[in-house]
Amino acid sequence: MNQSSSTATPASPPARSWRATWRVYREPASWRMLALGFSAGLPLLLVLGTLSFWLREAGIDRATIGYLSWVGLVYAFKWLWAPLVDHLPLPLLTRRLGRRRSWLLLAQTLVMAGLVGMAFNDPLTSLQPVVWCALAVAFGSATQDIALDAFRIESADADRQAALAATYQTGYRLAMIWAGAGVLWIAARAQGDAPGYLHDAWQVAYCAMAASMLVGVLTVLLSREPAPHALPRARNAAEWLRGAVLAPFADFVRRYRAQALLILALIAVYRISDVVMGIMANPFYVDMGFTKDEVAAVTKVFGVIMTLAGAFLGGAMAMRWGVMRVLMLGAVLSAMSNLLFALLATRGHDLTALALVVSADNLAGGIASAAFIAYLSALTNVQYSATQYALFSSMMLLAPKWLAGFSGVFVDAHGYVDFFVATAALGLPVLLLVWAASRVPLRPRD
Repeated sequence: MNQSSSTATPASPPARSWRATWRVYREPASWRMLALGFSAGLPLLLVLGTLSFWLREAGIDRATIGYLSWVGLVYAFKWLWAPLVDHLPLPLLTRRLGRRRSWLLLAQTLVMAGLVGMAFNDPLTSLQPVVWCALAVAFGSATQDIALDAFRIESADADRQAALAATYQTGYRLAMIWAGAGVLWIAARAQGDAPGYLHDAWQVAYCAMAASMLVGVLTVLLSREPAPHALPRARNAAEWLRGAVLAPFADFVRRYRAQALLILALIAVYRISDVVMGIMANPFYVDMGFTKDEVAAVTKVFGVIMTLAGAFLGGAMAMRWGVMRVLMLGAVLSAMSNLLFALLATRGHDLTALALVVSADNLAGGIASAAFIAYLSALTNVQYSATQYALFSSMMLLAPKWLAGFSGVFVDAHGYVDFFVATAALGLPVLLLVWAASRVPLRPRD
């Protein structure tokens, strides 16, 4: 790649009017990312958030639910097979669809199959099959993320990545409404007036979610493959390993040298407050006595709408004021919003307070996510887009997901108030890392 001495500071965006800034959301690439973001956002809650609600309603204890959140660690290790997605053609599919779309289609098919498997197993009597199917969904979802991140990065220049991140987040959050509120609403309707826990209701809901993945499938089939980047020909397995696996990591280290450690440290902990807190959110709602319909209406619809507002606002602010300023704002707001959950834990079943707290939390999360995705995208070299972005997004989840596995044990020992305060405190080191990383210029990328 070009190793010129010129650099771009992440806090120095090109000058543009607000009208020109908002016009980018009308471009076809933004609309494609809206639909593909829906496909990416659907599986995550179904193996983490919504699944924890299902498990708690089935009588599974909080400690077990916390440990089962380690299913999400699949996302943290997706960099291990990202080189395959970046370089390996799929028989029949790649020739017809191209490198990115063929992997997207394969991953979406695996997600659908895993969701159907979860639907036809009751965690109350067959917890292990549910876990294995959830792992399959997580693996398919992580693979879809690898291919989709590369598809997004290769679909537009660096200047438009914040806008694509915002529309991606919009589709992602719409899917979370459907995978959160939609599941609960369908399950509640399917259960009717039957008291207690009913597996058949969740079976109907998860089958509906599997069918909803067709949105992503159709978008992939109707989209055009991004312009392919030439890949070096490998004469043997060792040469392929160097080009596909080692070169992307070596490229990043070569561009940022010792500063690469600072950047990776920021990536590793930026979302730690949200991720650790989020695992216990649904068990918290159940324990506070909120019904499926209340949780669906407030946290999965109204709250996600606030996330969409935050994503668009964060994307626009990042384009106008620079990514690093918005990263700092998002880090502050994310930590502070967890303190609001600590206050909510003292109020019991208070629907108005729930709406206010969830609104603030989701607005903060939307702002932080749009800026963070734009920052990660700017760090990548498009020659290795799938592998490098997978490394960054995996780093983002590894420590938080591991720590989140102990969240149920912490709540059992100390209660929800102390838990939410502790998760807010986890965000304090992030502020220092954002400040330090803001002084590191972005190196040129191909």
